[in-house]
Amino acid sequence: MVPDVVVRKVRNSWVVSLNPDAMPRLRINNLYAQILRDNRGASGSLSSHLQEARWLIKNVQQRFDTIQRVSQAIVDRQRQFFDYGDVAMRPLTLREIAEQLDLHESTVSRVTTQKYMATPRGIFEFKYFFGSHVATDTGGAASSTAIRALIRQFVGAEDKKKPLSDAKIADLLGQQGIVVARRTIAKYRESLDIPPVSLRKSI
Repeated sequence: MVPDVVVRKVRNSWVVSLNPDAMPRLRINNLYAQILRDNRGASGSLSSHLQEARWLIKNVQQRFDTIQRVSQAIVDRQRQFFDYGDVAMRPLTLREIAEQLDLHESTVSRVTTQKYMATPRGIFEFKYFFGSHVATDTGGAASSTAIRALIRQFVGAEDKKKPLSDAKIADLLGQQGIVVARRTIAKYRESLDIPPVSLRKSI
């Protein structure tokens, strides 16, 4: 998989750059451009093809400019994730990025579909940074990705003789201000391929 962008930490900022290996190398052959300059009006067909080529190159460049703008906006919003991992993922929607960049939501959707960024934490699809959220008791929200990461942490540290029930996990999240129903915990746990408490208990 060839990532479309690369994310690096420069001083205290996370910076996005386009990956040259993912960009098509488009240019106009200088020979044809010279012929057209030397024979103005001699070939309407050649002139038309050159205009089409310039239009194509401009559109491709604009698309990659949009990819960079969107990916940088994602990284800026999810800075905590890049610093601390999944547990720090923030809730984020396509609409929020679209409004920030003054783009149509459909445009953001297109440029985040099957696009990937290489980061110090691995390669992620752009869509990974968007997702549903759960309300907190302080009036804020926690991302589903962060909640799943916390569930994984809780289960990983549990006493195998007394594993955590979904209700207990919900209680632990509640202590961090994240209000999640037991059935939601079960859904997230299953998505992580973590078996229920009865199957995690060891003698």
